[in-house]
Amino acid sequence: KAVVSTQSTGSVESVTQSVSNLALSFGEYDRNSMSRPFGVAILMAGIDENGESVLLHMDPSGTYLKYGAKAIGAGSEGAQATLEEQYHKSMSLDEGIKLCLTVLKQVMEEKISSTNIEVGVCRKEAGSKFHLMKKDNIDDILKTL
Repeated sequence: KAVVSTQSTGSVESVTQSVSNLALSFGEYDRNSMSRPFGVAILMAGIDENGESVLLHMDPSGTYLKYGAKAIGAGSEGAQATLEEQYHKSMSLDEGIKLCLTVLKQVMEEKISSTNIEVGVCRKEAGSKFHLMKKDNIDDILKTL
């Protein structure tokens, strides 16, 4: 697990582009090293210059696309199908969190709980920063599912 937070003037897309450039150049200068030995997919989220939320998915090749909602990893096909059916841009933050937890509950092999998931929140209100929800708050939402 990795969480990177930046308070710079760079946009979410410019940070993603920098990570993409790093992925594409991995091993480029050292002929003895393997080219991109570890393939990872990354979701990057933030608030753009216009105050709009941004979610970018970068695949192992370094290519990235913007999404409203995106699932990656084990069970992502079923999760993505549900997100495409149920997500809409006008959802409140609470509705979006509840949808994500519902999708995780459907696709996770083990029982979902605040000990095996984390919920990160990125708000667009001025002065707000990325934060992880407290386990008690996650448990309260899980009880309603």
